[in-house]
Amino acid sequence: MQQSSAASMAMEEDDDYEPPLMATYKHLLDSHPHRQLGAGAAQDDEDCFLLPVIDLSSLLPPVHHRKQSSSAAAAEQCRASIVRAASEWGFFQVTNHGVPQVLLDELHQAQAGVFRRPFQLKAHQPLLDFSPESYRWGTPTATCLEQLSWSEAYHIPTTTTTTGNDDKTRLVVEEVSTAMSKLAQRLAGILVAELGEDSAAAVVSRCTRSTCFLRLNRYPPCAAAASGVVYGLCPHSDSDFLTILHQDGVGGLQLVKDGQWVAVKPSPGALIVNVGDLLQAWSNDRYRSVEHRVMASATRERFSAAFFLCPSYDTLIRPRCGAGGPPPRYESFTFGEYRNQIREDVRLTGRKLGLQRFRKAE
Repeated sequence: MQQSSAASMAMEEDDDYEPPLMATYKHLLDSHPHRQLGAGAAQDDEDCFLLPVIDLSSLLPPVHHRKQSSSAAAAEQCRASIVRAASEWGFFQVTNHGVPQVLLDELHQAQAGVFRRPFQLKAHQPLLDFSPESYRWGTPTATCLEQLSWSEAYHIPTTTTTTGNDDKTRLVVEEVSTAMSKLAQRLAGILVAELGEDSAAAVVSRCTRSTCFLRLNRYPPCAAAASGVVYGLCPHSDSDFLTILHQDGVGGLQLVKDGQWVAVKPSPGALIVNVGDLLQAWSNDRYRSVEHRVMASATRERFSAAFFLCPSYDTLIRPRCGAGGPPPRYESFTFGEYRNQIREDVRLTGRKLGLQRFRKAE
């Protein structure tokens, strides 16, 4: 079990739901007592950026009172907006996305309840029919503060069965996973088709219930964040095709834009979409897999849920250059090879190196 040896350090916290982050990582916090933000890393609400917001209603089947021609034009404009945002930002928000708000509200409530379970239960007793290894906290491999994520999470494969299980939490997770999967596949299909890929549907079909997963995140308050920088989630890019993120109204998400860290303003009712490493390589750098992070708060906890659109491990990622486009910038690789390289890099260096491992020399 992850960090089982550290669990003994939580003696006085046995009946508490907080993971023993302070007891386990105090030496790392003490080693950087006043580490401050670098230039361009805004934290104040007034400095937050509002990501591009794309209304997906035009992609829904036309209704009787809409003319077919105007619906087609609106849908084409919507697809162009998606392509532009994925190319220029790598991140964007979507509204009228087909995931009911009432379902997202139910997920938030269920998520809060799941993480309120006593830590010892979370660490040693499987939740519902999730794998015992699905619960994770902190960063076991962290050797410095830059590698530490002040968070806990449930990593849930979408293949988990609900047979004979009518628990509300399990059912809500299933419904959200299904709805987000449909949305992710639709968006990925649009982006891949724009590359001139004749087999766009076949590409997206490689991402199935047996290969994708949902991650429930909680970022506990960290008192040390008041005097320095503590990451709720370390800077990283996503190792998938596409990610769909639902977050609460608590800020903290930041991403790199034009070489600077910028804070993202939460937008009620919208879902955040971001390009993953596989789609950047597949598009030969037309789409951008952007580095992002979550900043810990000194006083407020934050919840989010992320759906990761992943293909099977034998899926070949080969850059699509298009007629007249630049030559391939990456060696071809399978998703399995990519994941194995990431694990090895983290083991040896403490961090993910990602696509640079497969980029061709210029």
